[in-house]
Amino acid sequence: MSGVELLCALAIAIGIVGIVVPILPGTLLVLAAVIVWGFHIGGATAWAVVALAIAILGLGTVVKYLVPGRQLKSTGVPATSMLTGAVLGIVGFFVVPIVGIVIGFVLGLYLAEWQRVGERAARGTTWAAVRAVGLSILIEAIAAMAAAFVWVVGVVAT
Repeated sequence: MSGVELLCALAIAIGIVGIVVPILPGTLLVLAAVIVWGFHIGGATAWAVVALAIAILGLGTVVKYLVPGRQLKSTGVPATSMLTGAVLGIVGFFVVPIVGIVIGFVLGLYLAEWQRVGERAARGTTWAAVRAVGLSILIEAIAAMAAAFVWVVGVVAT
């Protein structure tokens, strides 16, 4: 395994962690690492691996937004509540590094829903939104791991 392949493997691993712990743009990091590897190795096999990884990550990104979004619409959580959660998540990221984004998102979402539907109903809609976000993260992580698997097969094949 060459130095470039080791750096790409490290970038892919960091990207997958970045999906689960939202610090880095994980999918983009995985994609960038696979593309750098493709340029470094060259050849039909490497470019087929790159194309397959792009397709997997692209499909994962589309599904990551469609499935949880449909789930949220069915539970009645409005976009304004999600936006409030996102804004407080960004604030939370700077107040409490790493975990603050999650704490801020849930708190912001709960407060927006509490104002909109009351305390008891806010628990249910907030929980539905948190499950949808978790599902989104899971879908993105599965796509990144599938792309990483394709990359490992490509490394072995070249």
